[in-house]
Amino acid sequence: MRLSHFLHCLVAVTTLLATSDTLSAADKAAGKLPLIVAHRGASYAAPENTLAAFKLAWKRGADGIEGDFFLSQDGHLVCIHDADTKRLSGQKLVVNDTPLATLRKLDVGSWKDKKFAGERIPTIAEVFATIPAGKKIFIELKEGAHIVAPLKRAIAKSGLKEDQMVIISFQADAIAEAKRQLPQIRAHWLHSYKKDKTTGKYNNDFEHIVRTLKETKADGLGTKGLPEVVTAQFLDALRQAGMQEFSVWTINDAPTANYFRALNAVAITTDRPGYLRKTLANSTRQRPTP
Repeated sequence: MRLSHFLHCLVAVTTLLATSDTLSAADKAAGKLPLIVAHRGASYAAPENTLAAFKLAWKRGADGIEGDFFLSQDGHLVCIHDADTKRLSGQKLVVNDTPLATLRKLDVGSWKDKKFAGERIPTIAEVFATIPAGKKIFIELKEGAHIVAPLKRAIAKSGLKEDQMVIISFQADAIAEAKRQLPQIRAHWLHSYKKDKTTGKYNNDFEHIVRTLKETKADGLGTKGLPEVVTAQFLDALRQAGMQEFSVWTINDAPTANYFRALNAVAITTDRPGYLRKTLANSTRQRPTP
């Protein structure tokens, strides 16, 4: 084989591998829908962040689930959105200050419906165990960099493949540490937007987003689903600045989901995975006009 031909093949293979490493490339090539990710499980119908919600999400055809994780007092990763248990159980216990055994005594299902009475706060191992082959989990870290080491240990015990996980967090230090300790797992830094009190318009925080993505070495941006901010022009500018991909949350209506699908979101997080999948399957992709 000639050296020039060998180098040409090497470049082609390297390019293919680099492309396949993104969440979006395969779906774009095949013209598939974005990943439908169940927000805290199928939380429209079942109590959020419970095994009932995650199992229902799989039954309703979700491509992935999203769950929130704090550390208990004794170092266990537990699936709950709030820093304390008041909203879900009626009893206020600060998660970081409470051992797992005590947290597990709480009923976090009855608030949604009596039929979910007895649902407990799950550990990350229990959530991992629900994930079918070929499906994904978006792991939202609700704490800073210190939570990454226990997450790494939990992942090592899970039996899941690296491409079945995406780490997400509003905490920039958690994303930076995740890319340091778990560089092979994709990570999206999460960002919302504040409305200017004078103008009533949202600030797109462009420079802050670009700087944070570069500093954390995040693989993408997880953005709040605001079409008035997250426009085609905004995303094109972010891509030119180095952003690889973006995901969006929390979308429960068809028009907004179609809007972000047309802009090539790699994942759309929703409380209603079954509804959104059917809706998108019956509609066409069309990029919004400027």
